[in-house]
Amino acid sequence: MLKRFKLLLTGLFLSLALAQSMGCAITAPYDQQVYSQTTGLKVDALKLMDKATRTYDSQSEAISNFTDKWDKLYEYELHRAKNDIRISMWNLLRDPDKNLMGGFLKRWKTESTLSETFINEAKIQVGKAFDQLAELESGKITPKELKQ
Repeated sequence: MLKRFKLLLTGLFLSLALAQSMGCAITAPYDQQVYSQTTGLKVDALKLMDKATRTYDSQSEAISNFTDKWDKLYEYELHRAKNDIRISMWNLLRDPDKNLMGGFLKRWKTESTLSETFINEAKIQVGKAFDQLAELESGKITPKELKQ
């Protein structure tokens, strides 16, 4: 499952790189708000994951605060033009049937608590996924550069 995710993400990035090198504008322009919120959400996600050694129910407020933030950012992203690649990446990250943040939250809810070893391994993958989202955004040209 993890190998398929890595292959899919690699394919998305290669497609993006190829299109940009050919001068195609296939992504929305750089958005500082999206970059800041994505990096902040990564920090929030990793901190929340550390709490998974405690029961899911005992952390319901923290979970709700996190999911509210990521739902708002996801909704914002949905309405940006030429943002299909980021939306695909968000869908993978959020999917409860995948091995990223959505799957982590689902497993935590199902099992009530998670082992520290599992949490640490999951944090590596979730952190990398957030990094890729942030890097994709930071690699875009700014609206100011578009006008030149």
